[in-house]
Amino acid sequence: MIEVKHITKSLPDGKQILKGISFVAEKGDFIGILGPSGAGKTLTMRCLNGLTKPSSGHIYVNYENRIKDISKCRGRELREMRQKIGVIFQGFNLVKRLSVLDNVMIGRLGQINSLRSLFYGFTDSEAKEALQALENVKIAHLAHRKVASLSGGEMQRVAIARAIFQNPVMLLADEPIANLDPSNAKKIMKLLKPLAQEMPVIGVFHQPKIASEYCNRIIAIKNGIVVYDGSPNLSEKKLEEIYGEEFNALEEATMTPTLAYS
Repeated sequence: MIEVKHITKSLPDGKQILKGISFVAEKGDFIGILGPSGAGKTLTMRCLNGLTKPSSGHIYVNYENRIKDISKCRGRELREMRQKIGVIFQGFNLVKRLSVLDNVMIGRLGQINSLRSLFYGFTDSEAKEALQALENVKIAHLAHRKVASLSGGEMQRVAIARAIFQNPVMLLADEPIANLDPSNAKKIMKLLKPLAQEMPVIGVFHQPKIASEYCNRIIAIKNGIVVYDGSPNLSEKKLEEIYGEEFNALEEATMTPTLAYS
């Protein structure tokens, strides 16, 4: 469980970007965060995993039967907290010269001692776990392939397997399907959806139709505040309210297939 309470974030010049974001996410929630450009979606995600400290407010995470405020953690405590938060990025963040299996096991480097980390000293049991994570995303047969040889859709599956291998308490996905064609985007969403039965899954999406199809809850952020939190079945009128002038361009982009990482 994660509880976000009234977080704000201001720039050095005093401009406030986040203006009191609040919501609760629990196991079973697959939350899609929507909103226009510059609304504060990615900044909110960065606060959730401790990459950015909010100016005020709290982010409580249920961690090993304890409630910790990640916004107040520092040093070693923050590193330990972040090791239990799985993150999937738009750009995959994989080491392309390494194999698929090595990339998955990298997800747990921060959880083992420094000597083992230095030499990638994973046990046979950990390798089996990593292979199972790859099996869960249906690419175990690619375990020994170099990541550089994979398609974009396959790379994103590796990134999901890496996050699963961390045994996280929650999973954050920052625009995980932005660079994928519609077919691969849906495949990735189908993989993410069942993970919510094990932990809260929170993703930032620019495709409201796909998010509504697979998420069981939508949170919309506009001008740094939550303007909607509820059913994924959003009307066109509500989407226009959320996106404003961007709505028409968004609709056109949705109808045009992306070919960058097919």
